[in-house]
Amino acid sequence: MTVTFEVDDGVGTVTLARPPMNALDSAVQDRLAEIAREASARSDVRALVLWGGEKVFAAGADIKEMQDMSYEDMALRSGPLQEAFTAVARIPKPVVAAVTGYALGGGCELALCADVRIAAEDARLGQPEILLGLIPGAGGTQRLARLVGPSRAKDLIFTGRMVGAAEALAIGLVDKVVPAAEVYGTAHAWAARLARGPALALRAAKQAVDAGLETDLDSGLALERALFTGLFATRDRETGMRSFVEQGPGKAQFR
Repeated sequence: MTVTFEVDDGVGTVTLARPPMNALDSAVQDRLAEIAREASARSDVRALVLWGGEKVFAAGADIKEMQDMSYEDMALRSGPLQEAFTAVARIPKPVVAAVTGYALGGGCELALCADVRIAAEDARLGQPEILLGLIPGAGGTQRLARLVGPSRAKDLIFTGRMVGAAEALAIGLVDKVVPAAEVYGTAHAWAARLARGPALALRAAKQAVDAGLETDLDSGLALERALFTGLFATRDRETGMRSFVEQGPGKAQFR
């Protein structure tokens, strides 16, 4: 199995399992899409961790597979490639990437699909496709620019250089840096905390932020208003407000 999926107490862990470098070939891409759909649909999955193991997150696409592909081959494959990563990005639940070792090319693009990225102190990230005479093709030109800004994204994409964890943190490419041995535990703790939260409110928050970034301010505010109002019909809203009034903030036990 190129990618595994396990669920424990509301937290799903998606583990890349294609040693030695977790190269993202077509089989891995298709499996990621399959897992993303499953995780989106399962009510027992409340938050997810993307994990490549202790040594490496993912060093990029499978270049040996791509080398023999013609224009016609890639014209057929590029759609499913992007769709697989988009399926991960659109999981309507909190997703954290736990990044160890290298997250390059497609590996970096996969990490960009998460809501939060936690990296090891010795992690290296980048979009080196330009060194192959290519550009990122799994969302890197779009998600990276939205995350770190167009100038920083262009620097990374134009040069193909790798950045260490400290620089990645400084430019906003990752959100937290911890010792390598603590990466998965830190990511899992983040996911576990949110797995205990109000699922529909978290879904609405993610939708409001992500969809709002793709439109103008007035349209984004209209979306926020609709989602905010809709949550007044949920049991979680009743639970949260009743708990606040009776016990004070932060003590609600959501179902």
